[in-house]
Amino acid sequence: MPFLVWAQGSKKDAVKGKVLDAVTGEPLPYATVRLFKSADNALVSGNITNEAGHFTLDAPLGEFYALIEFMGYKALKSPAFTLTNDKTEHQLGNIKLEASAGKTLNEVVVQAEKSSMELSLDKKIFNVGQDLANAGGSATEILSNIPSVSVDAEGNVKLRGSENVRILIDGKPSGLVSFKGGSGLQQLQGSLIEKVEIITNPSARYEAEGMSGIINIVLKKERKNGFNGSFEVIGGEPTNYGGAANINYRHKRVNFFINYGLAYRITPSRGSLYQELTANDTTSVMRQNFTTKVRGFNNNIRGGLDYFFSETSILTASYLFRRSDVNRIRKIRYEDYLSNKSLLSYTARKQDEDEKEVNAEYAVTYKKNFAREGQELTADFRFLDYWERSDQVYTENTFSPEGTPASARGLYQRSLNDEYEKQYLTQIDYVQPFGEGGKLEAGLRSSFRDMVNDYLVGDEDEAGVITPLPGLDNYFIYNENINALYGILGNKTKKLSYQVGLRAEYTDVKTTLRETNEVNPRRYTNLFPSAHFTYNLPNEHALQVSYSRRVRRPVYGDLSPYFTLSDSRNFMGGNPNLDPEYTNAFDFGHIKYFDKGSLSSSLFYRHSIGKIATIRRVSSQGIATLRPENLAGEDAFGLELTGSITPTAWWKLDHSFNFFRAIIDGSNFEENFSNNTYSWFTRHTSRFTLPKNIDFQVRANYEAPQKTAQGSQKSLYYLDLGLSKDFLNEKGTVTLNVLDVFNSRINRSVFRGQSNEGVVFYTSSENQGRRRQANLTLSYRLNQSPTAKPKTLSTE
Repeated sequence: MPFLVWAQGSKKDAVKGKVLDAVTGEPLPYATVRLFKSADNALVSGNITNEAGHFTLDAPLGEFYALIEFMGYKALKSPAFTLTNDKTEHQLGNIKLEASAGKTLNEVVVQAEKSSMELSLDKKIFNVGQDLANAGGSATEILSNIPSVSVDAEGNVKLRGSENVRILIDGKPSGLVSFKGGSGLQQLQGSLIEKVEIITNPSARYEAEGMSGIINIVLKKERKNGFNGSFEVIGGEPTNYGGAANINYRHKRVNFFINYGLAYRITPSRGSLYQELTANDTTSVMRQNFTTKVRGFNNNIRGGLDYFFSETSILTASYLFRRSDVNRIRKIRYEDYLSNKSLLSYTARKQDEDEKEVNAEYAVTYKKNFAREGQELTADFRFLDYWERSDQVYTENTFSPEGTPASARGLYQRSLNDEYEKQYLTQIDYVQPFGEGGKLEAGLRSSFRDMVNDYLVGDEDEAGVITPLPGLDNYFIYNENINALYGILGNKTKKLSYQVGLRAEYTDVKTTLRETNEVNPRRYTNLFPSAHFTYNLPNEHALQVSYSRRVRRPVYGDLSPYFTLSDSRNFMGGNPNLDPEYTNAFDFGHIKYFDKGSLSSSLFYRHSIGKIATIRRVSSQGIATLRPENLAGEDAFGLELTGSITPTAWWKLDHSFNFFRAIIDGSNFEENFSNNTYSWFTRHTSRFTLPKNIDFQVRANYEAPQKTAQGSQKSLYYLDLGLSKDFLNEKGTVTLNVLDVFNSRINRSVFRGQSNEGVVFYTSSENQGRRRQANLTLSYRLNQSPTAKPKTLSTE
């Protein structure tokens, strides 16, 4: 993990060297190098090696030693050396690390595993394998375990309490996400993921999409010589069976890699809704209960190769394929009452859906590191191909309070829905260093995206003839072309580092409803400036002030008028007339490293124009429609605290706390969807090393109530437990976890509103998208280091 340098009077690049594998002589990228005072073992500075194994450290004058660590290798302590006015630089040369033999020796206590949470000022890094709650889960469940991130019952992801998060895979858009957003990650096996990066205020280097920031999911991949891999099998209740394999083989200039995961899950969920409706001086009540059972079989495979022209010139080609086959059974019971609570009738509705979803992704990447440290060129091209086919049958029957059918034949509906997406993406980035600490970055990006939704919903008679429902038979076409250029200038002095950038994006979006000949073209050019300033203080403190302008473009799901008709009383769809939402984001951050941990804090402010919010409207017949609308804006303020500490060798804890205020301005609508809310959420994780080298983990989560544009979101709380133990000489690990121990993770919301026709409604709903889950996971590592406990490694 990178360390910041705060020592007064430090000289830049005072200590240099290169870290190698002692047997193969190959460089070890991302090895940790720390510098300590010889007199009192106080930490002075630190850094990590680059792709070529090189490192530099800043240091003041004095006597020091270096400690070099890399996961799976013995830590190495250098001989003491002295920096003076006459000798202000020291060359450690080639440092050769030996593979760890797993011996327990004495002297300096270091960590043989990556911390589950690593902090830096511009992002937070969460190493997935260290969190016991992640074993056996999907990518969605992993995100729900990360501080600052929350995931609702439908798989929608929020960051710092705000929606519209940009989700990337290995730093790029991916078919694993596609137009379904975070919900598409429910089919990605969590064991294929190495780490997750949270970037709350991105620079101009990143695409401007994502109002609240970027979540980058990094998949597992090795580049060590020889054959190595990891394997995992999973069993859980409710039904969760699966397996995964991550395999690498490197021989000389070629590195082959493959990741494969499969899962069979049965996911039960449940919910309820209560609605009071007053229209024409009459009040009616509707109670709704539903249960859903989703059977899913998912396959993910990602393979490719790296070709090393040299250790600094690498060409990577990869292919990703994902297929998901799902059957969804949803049963809904509607009960209709008069205001005196007398039952008028009840209705039973059933959805039976078969869904097939296929993603393919082709990618070619070239990366070149030049002789001058920090100078690099990266070029990336990828093609995404996606399709989904859904065949849904709805049956609905209405009964009198005594159970007598209202008609001889109930309602029988059919929904056929085909979706397609193709995207071509090209990106080139170049970094040119100058002076002692300056660098200039520039790049371009082009994305061409075509999407189609061919949908038909209608009543099917006994002969199988479908009569389309009004407005539910069309062919929706979405064409999106985005071209971007960016430039960043950065430099640093002893205490101050800065980075200023500007990104220009040209957007050309056109939506077409072919059957009704409705065409809506959008073309606009925007500038997105960003600025980051870091000031290093003594005693391992640093401050950062940052700014960026972001955008939320309405995409396929926001604009398509059809989503689903699974619930005949609550219809959700898009809004073809939706405009982009723009945000100016400011962040003031602080980070402090201690001997046994770290703490980061952040004050943030976001000013949004054209805020996109989902609005619920109810007709006099009690039929609700939910679709996104552009509100006038929103101002959001917040405080975020994230810390990690290891009080003793057997106890490690992480904690995060977020407090925020949101002022929503919806005065541009006659209903005036304005609100002012205060809320907070917190998460605590403690991990204990018990006797017999057993790891035990407990995590508590709480999200406080908050107001929305039309009502409120009630509190959410749940507890997760996990146990883990290594075996087979630390090559294997068995993990048992129980997620949502008390079955309390229930999303609860309230909507209130009044339509132009004078219809007044009150709606209260509960939704438990995931029931309590227990998973048992067995993993085995071949020629890889264990994800084990803290060890004491020799410094001799």
